[in-house]
This record gives sequence, structure tokens and C-alpha cells, in this order.
Amino acid sequence: MKIHSNSKLLMIGDSITDCGRVRPIAEAEGDALGTGYVNLINSCLTATIPQAHIRVVNMGVSGDTVRDLAVRWASDVVALSPDWLSILIGINDVWRQFDTWLPKENYIDLDEYSQTLEMLIQTTRPHLKGLVLMTPFFIEPNRTDPMRAKMDEYGAMVRNLAERYAAVLVDTQVAFDNVLTELHPMTLAEDRVHPNLIGHMILARAFLKAVDYTW
Repeated sequence: MKIHSNSKLLMIGDSITDCGRVRPIAEAEGDALGTGYVNLINSCLTATIPQAHIRVVNMGVSGDTVRDLAVRWASDVVALSPDWLSILIGINDVWRQFDTWLPKENYIDLDEYSQTLEMLIQTTRPHLKGLVLMTPFFIEPNRTDPMRAKMDEYGAMVRNLAERYAAVLVDTQVAFDNVLTELHPMTLAEDRVHPNLIGHMILARAFLKAVDYTW
């Protein structure tokens, strides 16, 4: 597996990562890590390779955009000195352009998203053993849907950054698309954004596959 033994794996993002994790720092077994993909990943690692002693830390915050992430980066990432860092951000950056009446100047467009995310990566990558970038997603198979089309643009930027900074890429949109050939989006998330347990299992499986986890 790509994640080294005795590593601290810090996972940061928005509500998809948060999932009710404890404050201020979530690092423990069970529901302290929330009820989503972070907990599932930790459960798999702990149950099958306990000798690796991988410490999983959840620093997700519901509602976050990449702009919010930048504000708390020093305290929630740099100060915690992770060995491995996983970032899943961008869903709110896109969603807020569709579900609110905010003036357009408050939107986080693709340029701000990519520039901010790259700045965070640049300042942190030299201090990490490994970086995982997870694409934002929309659980909608119709690629002409306006929000799906916009999300795909942000996901493409994440894929580009993963290549440029030698990061492990977790293409979450592809992971969902693979099952949406058989399942209706409502089977995975009522609002097509916040996954249920099945959806979180898809995220966890995609992450573990990307880091070459086997059991």
C-alpha cells in the first residue's frame, strides 16, 4: 500500500468529509471520525492491517469551500504535521452557484478554485510523504445537467493538479458513474450531493483502491 506504516493520514474537506466528526480534532475509533467515508477507511485499515498503525484524522467542516479551507489551513493542516494528506473540496464551490441568490462576485469560479487549491498544495506538498486529491462530484449521470457539467470542470482541474504535484488521484465522479449505470441517484443520495452509507462506501472503496490497499 502506498500509505506508509506509522503514518498520520489527515483528511480534510467539507460536509462529505465532516459527517458529524468530533471537535476540535477527530482522531479515534468509531463515531469520533464521523459516519462517512473517513470512518469506513479507518475501519478497513484498522481491522485488516492493525500492525501498520496508521492514524486517521478527520478535519472536515460542513459548508466549506476552498476559500474557507485556505482560512483554516495553518491550524487544521500545517500545525498538525500530517505525513499523508487527503483533500476533497469543491462541491460547495459549485453548488453555491446553483442553490443560492448570492451575487456572482461571491461565487468561487474555476480560476479562484484552482489558484487557491494550488497555493495550498504548493505550500504543503514538500512537507508530506504523500498527497491524495479527490475530485468533487455530483451524483447525476446526465453530463449535460448544468451542475454536473460545471462539477466536471472543477474535477478536471483536480486531475490536472494531481498530475502536476505527483499526488494520488481519487476520481470520485468516475466511481459514482460506474454504479449509476445500474442505480438511480436517489439510491445513493437524496439531494445528489450528500451520500448515504452506500455512497460513502463507494468513496471509501475508490480511495482505498487508489492507494493500492488490498486485503
